[in-house]
Amino acid sequence: MKDLGTQTAYWDTVGATKTFTHPLHVTWLTEVSRTARILDYGCGYGRVMAELSEHGFSDVSGVDMSPALIARGRRLRPDLRFSVLESPPELPCSAESFDIVLLFAVLTCIPDDEAQRALATEVNRLLTPGGLLYVSDMVLQDDERNRDRYAAHAERFGTPYGVFATDDGAVCRHHDVSELHALLSDFDLVAERPIDVTTMNGHRSQALQMLARKR
Repeated sequence: MKDLGTQTAYWDTVGATKTFTHPLHVTWLTEVSRTARILDYGCGYGRVMAELSEHGFSDVSGVDMSPALIARGRRLRPDLRFSVLESPPELPCSAESFDIVLLFAVLTCIPDDEAQRALATEVNRLLTPGGLLYVSDMVLQDDERNRDRYAAHAERFGTPYGVFATDDGAVCRHHDVSELHALLSDFDLVAERPIDVTTMNGHRSQALQMLARKR
């Protein structure tokens, strides 16, 4: 699980058919220039990229490790810039290449602590000083179904509590809010809001959105 690419087989098959739903709270970007350089890291098929474009942002690009999801995005929105992430978490970009980086339901796809920290380090490198990181991700759920999944996976694999396997073969992670705060400890938290989302498998779940600024 330390390799961010280990689940490419899932995202290129079953995962490539999913619908992603984390909402873009565009109010957080009201004061951002429409020419800001925006990267959607883990962009999937470009749903959030398309919404940003529709709100007037003109310099939006997206990367994802799944060639199938990128191909889907290119079919849906050939006007947008998509790239396959070849060596996650690193991008072949110079430091400070972006003013905003989005991580929408990306951390949930990275079960391993070390891999998450490596991603946070890369995002910090990519952002210009004062740049914004917009995270939307899943928090620990309180229902019995999820508690049982967390406990079973932790007992079997020794994973952090909150990691579980979906019925269709993905390994995902839900986070204690303190874990998300710790991961972003090198950034200044600007705003935070809890949200409800429908997961890719159709369940209503709690999530958290965080807007942070690079120091």
